[in-house]
Amino acid sequence: MSPITTHILDTASGRPASNVPVILEIEKDGDFEQIGQGLTDEDGRVKDLLVDNHDLLAGIYRISFNTEKYYQDINKETFYPEANIVFKVIATDEHYHVPLLLSGFGYSTYRGS
Repeated sequence: MSPITTHILDTASGRPASNVPVILEIEKDGDFEQIGQGLTDEDGRVKDLLVDNHDLLAGIYRISFNTEKYYQDINKETFYPEANIVFKVIATDEHYHVPLLLSGFGYSTYRGS
């Protein structure tokens, strides 16, 4: 399993958000470099952002969610065309689960398990 995973819960509907494009990047020299990508499954999860045996590096990471595509697919309006979560990896031997709680006009996140 990828050392970094995510899932999206549409809090307005109480259901997972599926088919959402997700990009994972790491900061290098002040810019972000893409190192993974995926699409949320029927359960709203992306379990393979990084390939198996990926050496997780300490640093600043960003997960970007294409929320506009999701809302277009379900024919709803959104204020946020994308949601970005920037977080720090310190312990490279740990798993980082970074969920997104989403509605059309707000979002939040936390470090999951």
